[in-house]
Amino acid sequence: MNRKTLLILADGFRPDALAACGHPFAERILSLGSYCLNTLTVWPSVTLPCHMSLFHSVSPDRHGILTNTYVPQVRPVNGLCEQLKAAGKSSAFFYDWEELRDLSRPASLSYSFFASGSRFTYQKADRMLTENAIAFLEKEAPDFAFVYLGLTDSVGHDFGWMGEEYLEACRQSMEETELLVDRFRDEYTIFFTADHGGHERSHGSREESDMLIPLVCIGPDFTPGPMEHTPCITDIAPTIAKLTGAPAAPEWEGKSFV
Repeated sequence: MNRKTLLILADGFRPDALAACGHPFAERILSLGSYCLNTLTVWPSVTLPCHMSLFHSVSPDRHGILTNTYVPQVRPVNGLCEQLKAAGKSSAFFYDWEELRDLSRPASLSYSFFASGSRFTYQKADRMLTENAIAFLEKEAPDFAFVYLGLTDSVGHDFGWMGEEYLEACRQSMEETELLVDRFRDEYTIFFTADHGGHERSHGSREESDMLIPLVCIGPDFTPGPMEHTPCITDIAPTIAKLTGAPAAPEWEGKSFV
């Protein structure tokens, strides 16, 4: 296969926030693609471990990242970007939480754009990186693009998950996602997901509120409606690799769902 793929991730976006936030696109996105609102993330349900598992398709006890501090892997596993690079594909990152710089190894990305959420505010940084992503994808059309939206997690920690401030952050994330989906869904297979959920002002536990995430897949290889199975966050990288035309790394534990 030779699809172009776009992965949009809203940090800490709970599945039930899609309905609760009340944004029109939160309902419309489910009509556009195949979806599962009880997709499983990994434990510890913490941002960097979950992202490492998403991109490297192994559990945290295999990649060794158990907190938001990166440490080199003892037994390195190629991630999605390394597999795409080896297959001659181009990858682009757009993010506003700097720890995500370690999701890919040097020379595996073709382009990256970082705007510090702590410096600009996540509300502003999310919009900055969305605008940059739209401009870059229109001009350069990378084979794979990752857009990370950090506002929802930041507001969840400050005010609490599922409170009005958090739901307003979810509405902004839906606005950014809508811009990307409506502009690129004819050219890209698009995935919308989260890394973890949250409860009160925290996350990291094995509770469902922390461990369940949304997953929506929009493209010609997906039939709109509920998925017939429950995927895991580790299944996303093998799926994107297959769609984009790159092999999965032999160590990957997840399975493609196409």
